[in-house]
Amino acid sequence: MKLKICGMNHNTAEVAALKPDYLGFIFWEPSSRVFRGTIPELPSGVKKVGVFVDASLEEILEKIKEFGLHMVQLHGNESPSFCKEFRAATQLEIPVIKAFSVGASFNFEQLGPYEAVCDFYLFDTKGKLPGGNSFSFDWELLSDYPSDKPYFLSGGIGPGDIDSLFEFMHRPEAGKCHALDVNSRFESRPGEKKVADLTKFKKRLAQGR
Repeated sequence: MKLKICGMNHNTAEVAALKPDYLGFIFWEPSSRVFRGTIPELPSGVKKVGVFVDASLEEILEKIKEFGLHMVQLHGNESPSFCKEFRAATQLEIPVIKAFSVGASFNFEQLGPYEAVCDFYLFDTKGKLPGGNSFSFDWELLSDYPSDKPYFLSGGIGPGDIDSLFEFMHRPEAGKCHALDVNSRFESRPGEKKVADLTKFKKRLAQGR
């Protein structure tokens, strides 16, 4: 199970030293975690993910070039045709994560049109904001997951969820779970991560128990 730490801003280098698989940088102005500044040099193997919410193709391509992004996470209402246009513009070199908000229920039929135009799905908790709402959804809903596409599990995952995560990982619906995505519940303030908590969490995940 890979780890993505999202909402990076104030202490990126310190978090990157933990060598997570992915670091997420939010490029949505209304977010309290919107990234500004320069991304420091990261350890080998740590991939930079740009998070966008209904941004234009031009803006996304500009940020990819400016920050050397390895992947793009589309966290708004981006259409399948937009995803297709993006993949054509980048010649399939930049993988696409398409995010979906999950409430008390979720209609998995909406994934169908995206099957051929994105590389990963991400399931986050439906809330007032596109992400970073600090609470989780019922992971049992993923028992109806119909796709072979790998997905990121997001939405309010915190230090106290490790035992629940291990239980989830042993269920069939976790078979396509590519990575865990953590953010707000590991923060001292928006964009500043609690490195000690992340260290313990990552170590427990690696132990697998």
